[in-house]
Amino acid sequence: MKISNFLALGLFSLVLSSCASGRSGIKEWTSTTMDQPWQQQSTANITSAQADSTIAIDITKTDQAIEGFGTCFNEQGWASLSALDKNQRTSVMKELFSKEGGNLTYNRMPLGANDFALEYYSLDDTDGDFAMKDFNTREDEKTLIPFIKAALAVNPDLYLWASPWTPPAWMKVNKHYACHPESSWNTMIENFKASMNGKPDDNPLRFRLETMKNGLSTEGLVKEGQDGFIQKPEYLQAYADYFAKFVDAYKAKGIKISMVMPQNEFNSNQCYPSCTWKAASLANFIGKYLGPAMQRKGVDVFFGTVERANPALTDTVLNDADAKKYVKGVSFQWAGKDALPKIRKEHPGLFYVQSEQECGNGLNNWEGAMHSWDLMKQYIGNGVRAYCYWNTSLFENKASRWGWYQNSLVTVNDTTKEYKFTPEYYVLKHTSHYLSKDDKRLITSGTFSDAMAYLTANGTVIVIAVNKTASPMKVSILLKGKTYTANLPALSINSMIAK
Repeated sequence: MKISNFLALGLFSLVLSSCASGRSGIKEWTSTTMDQPWQQQSTANITSAQADSTIAIDITKTDQAIEGFGTCFNEQGWASLSALDKNQRTSVMKELFSKEGGNLTYNRMPLGANDFALEYYSLDDTDGDFAMKDFNTREDEKTLIPFIKAALAVNPDLYLWASPWTPPAWMKVNKHYACHPESSWNTMIENFKASMNGKPDDNPLRFRLETMKNGLSTEGLVKEGQDGFIQKPEYLQAYADYFAKFVDAYKAKGIKISMVMPQNEFNSNQCYPSCTWKAASLANFIGKYLGPAMQRKGVDVFFGTVERANPALTDTVLNDADAKKYVKGVSFQWAGKDALPKIRKEHPGLFYVQSEQECGNGLNNWEGAMHSWDLMKQYIGNGVRAYCYWNTSLFENKASRWGWYQNSLVTVNDTTKEYKFTPEYYVLKHTSHYLSKDDKRLITSGTFSDAMAYLTANGTVIVIAVNKTASPMKVSILLKGKTYTANLPALSINSMIAK
């Protein structure tokens, strides 16, 4: 396995176990630094002298049960992994999906083409095929199905959920897979670059976008807040049937779809596969068409993905008399994270998911990894039970079909055929590796806020803490009257476990 040196990344995990004897009570200490990822460290340096920075834990103060962590299966991910030889690819899949590795159990896939597809397609591109006679998975059999089956070969119990980025183009008002014309999109990108006047090179979290072509004319623009889907009963019923055909087709191939969401980012009119909906229209689709169709298949329906901070958009669906009978949960991504606290407070019985971590810029740097940590802390701190990364694997420094450079858990060099796990992978692994379904988040206090903690089913406590400073920092975990103090390395994440 080829592992890169990171730009100033350090991850440090401590696993404390119950001990009547033993010098510190530390069972395991795993660390990742910029030079040495995922290294087992000696626990001899753990002391009982309390530091100024403290993480106080009361194991009676638990919050949500964790369902799992995961990633997304998409076409460009499998294309990059397919450039590796079979042994390399097998090693990557084992590292990502095994319990001994990243333990990525709760995973997403697109229904049809997404923005990291190789090109647009749907599962039925025959105009007017309301009976779904031409429904097929031919394109999926080239990439997505082999990708998913390679993961299932490592862990047959993976949870899989799906959402479309766009319906078949013939079901849309503009008869095109995108909502944003290439001319205005490219003008926006060019203006952004000009306005920055070279400054993006100084911003490690900058977007990196290039102009692109999608063939949509200016007359095909579908604005945000409008229905991009044709709101006629025959189209809505055909689309529900499309979902049902998808579930059945994957079941026939040995792949279980456990949950669906009706639309990725329903408020975003993108240049790549996308479809805008009014929230009330989605409520109607779920309540009268999709919900009943999925109930017959034994598949859950969640509302999402929600990418706007306005809670009213979600409340429109959750308060709809028909839709709320079927909606088991809600997913949030991007600015949607700011709507999550209010929605969870108003609807505490639902299952909440972070459905797509923000995508980065393809630099896969330390700053991006720390931004990922901040996102994870915010979402999990506000009650999500499942957390999904976005791109599993990409070619190094290569934009998507629609011109976007993004981060990934794995990068592949298309020339040397070498791969490496990125800093963001280790941010994810230092949590996901240790947790199983139904482990619970612990509510922490103290003077050190850059931390998360969990209570596992066997009674151990996992604490993950980040030192973002350029100097080592002493941090104490206060638990059941005991103090565990570690000198956290500069630019690192840190954790411990005890009863």
